[in-house]
Amino acid sequence: MKIRIAPLLASTGLILAMLACNMPSANQVDPIALSTSVAQTVVAQMSASPQPALVTVTVPPVSATMAPISQVTPSLAPGLPTVTTTAMVCNRAQFVEDLSIPDGSNLQVGAAFTKTWRLKNVGTCTWSSGYQLVFDHGDSMGGPAAQALVGVVPPDQTIDISVNLVTPGTPGSYKGFWKVRDASGNSFGLSTGPFWVEINAVSPTAIATGVLAPPVGSITATLVAAESGSVRSNGAVFSFANVGDTDANLGQQGFLSFDISALPAGAVILEVKTKFNDHDSLGNPFSLGCLRMYLQDFSTVDAGDYVGGPVIGALGRWCSVAELDTTSVAPDLKAALQTAVGSPRFRTRLQFNENVTNTNAVGDMLRFGSGLQLQISFTAP
Repeated sequence: MKIRIAPLLASTGLILAMLACNMPSANQVDPIALSTSVAQTVVAQMSASPQPALVTVTVPPVSATMAPISQVTPSLAPGLPTVTTTAMVCNRAQFVEDLSIPDGSNLQVGAAFTKTWRLKNVGTCTWSSGYQLVFDHGDSMGGPAAQALVGVVPPDQTIDISVNLVTPGTPGSYKGFWKVRDASGNSFGLSTGPFWVEINAVSPTAIATGVLAPPVGSITATLVAAESGSVRSNGAVFSFANVGDTDANLGQQGFLSFDISALPAGAVILEVKTKFNDHDSLGNPFSLGCLRMYLQDFSTVDAGDYVGGPVIGALGRWCSVAELDTTSVAPDLKAALQTAVGSPRFRTRLQFNENVTNTNAVGDMLRFGSGLQLQISFTAP
């Protein structure tokens, strides 16, 4: 339907013009009367001729008022997962396992033993030698107030932490709690708190009468770096324990001194493990053959300690870096250590037995650090 607007506007304009000609002066105009007159005239004009039906358009009112921003609450679409964020922690440990002295172990009163935990770094910061194992509370059992960690432990890596302790002299149950402390002096433990060692101290009488089994203890015999070193085939002596050959095709043997003073008198050796993963390599040392360990009682390392020619009676053997990096049982070390019980030191020699040198004028060397260990378990009378 079309609305004829033009005739209507024309009529309206004509009426207004006529009124303007008959309008009194501005001071006498009555606005209401004027508008009434105009309206009546328009109606009369529209009534004089048929008009098309009008279309009424209703426009909804528009509110200029908007909800304040603070009242607009965003929401996730149904079914979408809720996102949860977890704060990362610089220092935190996770218990992996007890490598020695499980909780509730029966140990004779006054017996020396070594507790070893395997922990995992589950924080975001790397543990270094500036970090320490520290006693927190409970029964210290003769342990140190603090001792430095050995090596570097990046996040998600594990470390075996050992501490030498002594069973109290009075029978009973004892439990000591420990933590790790960073270089800034901040102590931390597991997500649940400190880790611990828990033992039962028992009398020799209880063991002798068969009430309890003989106690089992363990120690970690660490390398005494100041008493160790190496000697080349030309007699040159060094304070570090390197083994292999040089670019001058000179053979080099390493000499290791381990501290076994914590072994109690009369201890019976049950097992020995070697942990020799503290090393790096120059060239290809295993091109010289397999690395072997021999018993050698020396005092101060000197040129006379070098042993030439093939020898037999090895106490341990490693034929690859992978073998050297694995903590493994060394059965032949057991008898040798048994003969050393009561001595403060256990000393050995490392060498490549098949070849003193491969004559390729390239240095092929294993260079050992001070973190070498012998992990010894035993019974004590």
